[in-house]
Formats: sequence, C-alpha cells, structure tokens
Amino acid sequence: MRHLFILNPVAGGKKTDKEAVRQKIRAVMAERGESFELYETVGIMDAAEKVKREAIKGDELRVYACGGDGTLSECAHGAAGFKNAAVTHYPCGTGNDFVRMFGPDAALFSDLDALLDGKSEPVDIVDVNGRKCLNIASIGIDARVGLDVHKYSQLPVIGGAGGYVISLLVNVIKGINSHFRVTAEGETLEGEFALICACNGQYYGGGFNPSRIASPEDGLLDILIVKAVSRFTLARLLKVYASGQYATRPDIIKYVSGRHLVVEDDREFSVSLDGEALYTKRAVFRLIPGGVNLIYPKGCRHIADIVKMTANKA
Repeated sequence: MRHLFILNPVAGGKKTDKEAVRQKIRAVMAERGESFELYETVGIMDAAEKVKREAIKGDELRVYACGGDGTLSECAHGAAGFKNAAVTHYPCGTGNDFVRMFGPDAALFSDLDALLDGKSEPVDIVDVNGRKCLNIASIGIDARVGLDVHKYSQLPVIGGAGGYVISLLVNVIKGINSHFRVTAEGETLEGEFALICACNGQYYGGGFNPSRIASPEDGLLDILIVKAVSRFTLARLLKVYASGQYATRPDIIKYVSGRHLVVEDDREFSVSLDGEALYTKRAVFRLIPGGVNLIYPKGCRHIADIVKMTANKA
C-alpha cells in the first residue's frame, strides 16, 4: 500500500500554515513507521494528473487531499475509475464544504491517524464534459461567487469564508440572472435563470446547504433550477436556498432528482466544479454511481446514515 499526500500550497490562503501541515504529516508517518510521498501541486489539474500517474501503476494507492474542496475534487478526478485507488480529504482550504455533510464526524477528517486507519467505499462522482466533480457543480450567480471567492478570501481582515460574502455582494451588483437552455431528465426549460445546481454532496459556498438529502451514496443527483429573480427576491430567497428548504418555494426553485443534466447557451459561461472553473457553451452533467473510492476516517458514520438523521430533523 502506498500513501500519497497531495498538498495544495495556496489552499486556504494565509490562514493555513502549510509548514505545520507538512510537519504533521511527517511526524505521524514517522511515528507509524510507514513510507509516503508528499507532493505539492504547481497548478490547476496538477493534482489530478499526479494521482492518475500513480494510480495507473496498479498497486493499492491511498490519496490524502491536503487542501480545499477543489484539491479534493482534482484528486477524485485522478482516482476515478481505478479500483486500486482511494481518496480522502485532510481539510486545509477556504470552505472545506464536502466534509460538512458528515456533521460532528467531520472533525475526524482532520485526524490523520483516523484517516490512515479508515476504510474505503465507492461513492458517486459527477462528470461534466469529462471533468470530474465530487461535491457540487453549479452554473449561474453561485458559480460566479464561488469562482471569485479567492479574489477576496486572502485580503487582510476579510479572510477565509468571509470572502464568500464579499464575492456574493460584488456579483449581485454585476447582475443576477443569465439566459440558459436547461434539460434535466428529458424536460427542457429555456429562459432567464439565477442558477442551476447539481448536488452530489450537501454543502458549498462556505456553508450553503441547498439539499439536506443529497448523498454521493444514492446514485442520484439533486438538481435545483432557480428561476430569474430580482435583487429584493434574492435577498429573501437566500435563507430558504441556503438551508435546503427549496420545497417551500416551488414557484421559484424547481427540484429534479436524476443522473443527467444539460445546460447550454450561445455564449460561453462558467461552471464551478467544487470551486474549480470550466468554461463552455454546453455543459453535460452525468452522474457515475460508485465512480471513485472514498476513505472514511475510522469511527466515521456513512453518509447514508447521517442523511437519514438530517432528514428526520428537517
């Protein structure tokens, strides 16, 4: 078994002490007497390429994404389709949203010993035009907010999750709605939309929880299509959307459960894949059930069990 730690040196901005992360990894692995590789990324999709190069060798590979959701997503992209490879998250990013769905068990992902002793299980992954996404893929104002957040999260005083708030305010001023043609499970809608969101996980954008029942273990995407809204309506809708109460506003938010989604327009638009950008005129979303192996920290409950608890509280 090989242990590969992928460290994104820019994840989390200045709030994350990368040298402390390096020292922690070295200390834990030395104490356990296990060999490992610590690889620092140098650019976009570098993590994915590194993981793929190592996975293709064929022996058992465990990958620890030391960064944010984008780093985890890239590692999952590289490991997708390889039965011998498994990935997990050692959160060092701005939002660290994927692990939020584990509730109190999310803290176990910050315990290296728990990760090293954890077991892997296949989970679903989203394919968008060939790019893989483990958590949430979105188009519209939320995608713009997520892709711009790093412009503000590293500013003095603001930092971290506060960057999402500033990015939201800036993008609302720029304009909320955009024209799209959306086809979800055979039904086509065309017009102005605020956003389209495909949830494999539950949280994004620094804590937004659009679907309380989304799970990368159920073989389905939770798709939310939000119609065009005014600034005033958006302000009132944010709490509803951010807390997974879409069912209370069917007049504005359309919910679809399925595995396929196509969004297109005559102009190029941005797609946010766990905070990483894809630019296209036609985005084809496809869920791959059990497409990648996820390492659960030792003692961590399965997502399905936690989703049941969350749904019962709703």
